[in-house]
Amino acid sequence: MNLLEQQASNRRRTVLVMGVFVAFLFFLGYGVDAFYLGVAPIPVAGLVALVVGIASAASGFYHGDKAVLGSSSAVPLEDLLAKASPEQQFRLEQFANVADEMAIAAGLPRPRLFVIPDADPNAFATGRDPEHASIAVTQGLLDTLSRDELQGVVAHEMSHVRNYDIRLMTVVAAMVGAIVLLSDWATRGMRWGAGSRGRSRDGKGGGGAGIVLLVLWVVAILLAPLIAQVLAMMVSRRREYLADASGAELTRNPQALAEALRKVEFAAEPTRSIKRGTANLCIADPLGRKAGLREGFWADLFASHPPMVKRITALREMAFLPAPANPATS
Repeated sequence: MNLLEQQASNRRRTVLVMGVFVAFLFFLGYGVDAFYLGVAPIPVAGLVALVVGIASAASGFYHGDKAVLGSSSAVPLEDLLAKASPEQQFRLEQFANVADEMAIAAGLPRPRLFVIPDADPNAFATGRDPEHASIAVTQGLLDTLSRDELQGVVAHEMSHVRNYDIRLMTVVAAMVGAIVLLSDWATRGMRWGAGSRGRSRDGKGGGGAGIVLLVLWVVAILLAPLIAQVLAMMVSRRREYLADASGAELTRNPQALAEALRKVEFAAEPTRSIKRGTANLCIADPLGRKAGLREGFWADLFASHPPMVKRITALREMAFLPAPANPATS
């Protein structure tokens, strides 16, 4: 798949993912109408959920990047340069220079640059298109990586920008938040026992189909946060392999990115400044979970990123190097 095909695929996926999430939100709202309020000519709660879904998708498209950067306490590079010590200034200017180089290599405008005050090395890109993109790195990443390794990470994130992954994943993050919010509202209502008359009235008239729908709705409510996260992770994992390959293409140095991934993955602590809802945006899982080190069905289901060993091995193969015997040390 070439670059133009990848961009077109991500545009289609953005629309499809938004549609799936909005439909799921409508189903959650419709259940409130059917089992709390009784079946009404106009599904009020369903329409409210639909509006919330559309609004979340639109907000994620236009303003999701600001929300992600704000939740991570990211600081614009320019603000830090104005008050940095000489050593800090060197690292910040190196970040800016590397970003300029990779923007030229990718044929894109340089994204806005941010630094997250966190000692754990990590990075992510966000925005709706290359003209409105941002790349954020942690202070730990700047302190830990060499210039070549930092270039590999920035190239990886620039590939997300070039491939329009940033649009897809930013919208997904916003929609996950909306589903978790509506699921929480519905769960609270179930605990309070609201609308019992509406449920009994529907149960008498709906028969077996009504009972099946009720069971499906309750299961959807209880599992909605997990379902939303799994959908987001499924979208995220394939993007990382493509960005690794594209980033290596930009730098012509896959070994540097492989070494950067090793340092990022095996850092001692999770990236505490990056919240769970935006974990799938990062170059490596910021939550300190070890699912990324395992393989198999369950690891694939619950990991926000592909197995790091596979990513490192693929990059080393591009550099005609053998797979690492112990990724944590080699």
